[in-house]
Amino acid sequence: MITLTTKVWADGLTGREVTDFLLRAGDEDYRRWWPGTHLQFHTLRHVGGDVGNLIYFEEFVGKRHERTQALVVDLVPGRRLVWQLKKGIRWPIWIELELQDGAGGVAITQTTRVGYEGAGRILDPLLRLYFSRGYARALDDHATTEFPRLRELLHGPGSSR
Repeated sequence: MITLTTKVWADGLTGREVTDFLLRAGDEDYRRWWPGTHLQFHTLRHVGGDVGNLIYFEEFVGKRHERTQALVVDLVPGRRLVWQLKKGIRWPIWIELELQDGAGGVAITQTTRVGYEGAGRILDPLLRLYFSRGYARALDDHATTEFPRLRELLHGPGSSR
C-alpha cells in the first residue's frame, strides 16, 4: 500500500465549510479557487446523503494533468470526506480528508492511499511508477497551496472569517 499524507492548516475556515464546498462546488467556483490549476469539478451523479455521489475533477498536480472521476464512499460533514477513484471500475485509490476545527481555522490531513490488499499487493510496484516520490512532492505542494486559498474564495479577500 502506498500512502501519501499532507497536513495543512487553513486559517479562517471550518471543516464544515470545506466538506460543504467539496460536495457542492461547480466548475466556476473550482476555477476561481485556483485559476489555471483547477479546471473542472462537478457532480455527475448526486444521491441523498451524498455518500454515493460521483464527481468529476480536472486539475494540474505539478506538471501532471489529472482528469478523474471519484465516488464519495465515506462522509462525516465537517470532519471526514473520502473519495474512491472510479473510471468504469473502482480503482484501489482513495483520497481522504480528515478535518479538525481549531482556534481560527481548520487542520486538514489529506491522505491518498493506493494499492491492493491480499494477493493483489503484487501489483503495488506498478502503481508506484505513477505514484512516485516526485508525484508525492507535487501532491504535497498542491495541497499546501490550495487549502489556504479556499478562505479567500469563500469569505473574500483579506477576510479572517
